[in-house]
Amino acid sequence: MGKITNEELLRRLDEKFGGTVVQTGADFGLLTVETSVDAIIDVLSFLKNDEALRFIFLTDITAIHYPESEKPIGVIYHLHSLTTNTRIRVKVFMPLDNVHIPTATTLWDGANWMERETYDFFGVIFDGHPDLRRILNVDDMTVFPMRREYPLEDPNRVDKKDYFFGR
Repeated sequence: MGKITNEELLRRLDEKFGGTVVQTGADFGLLTVETSVDAIIDVLSFLKNDEALRFIFLTDITAIHYPESEKPIGVIYHLHSLTTNTRIRVKVFMPLDNVHIPTATTLWDGANWMERETYDFFGVIFDGHPDLRRILNVDDMTVFPMRREYPLEDPNRVDKKDYFFGR
């Protein structure tokens, strides 16, 4: 079985989901699509279980934060079809006051720790996750460090003053 083209992949997604899955890019040949929170599990399930596509390997789940955007939190899934050697990136964006998305652990056991890490750093709540708790940061931490809500550097650090650098 040969590699599936981005055009074929988009055609199959459009046939199955209509306008709920839209292309947002194809940088370096990697097709990127966006869908909604309501459709994400159906889209991921289709990509995994369709006999022609077979995106059975979940490479990664992560998130991004665009503070100025209407929907500033995005969850990104990277999938790989080992049978066709094709990759796809699926994005879902949501408002900051409702960062709930269904868990992908119902499709891939490996999503467990990836979702825990995404929760730990971005505060995304994966509904239905079997054990959603912090995985790398301390349990009593009250912030999500990868959100762009804090200054990049401590303004009180004395070693960053301009006079140390001749300015």
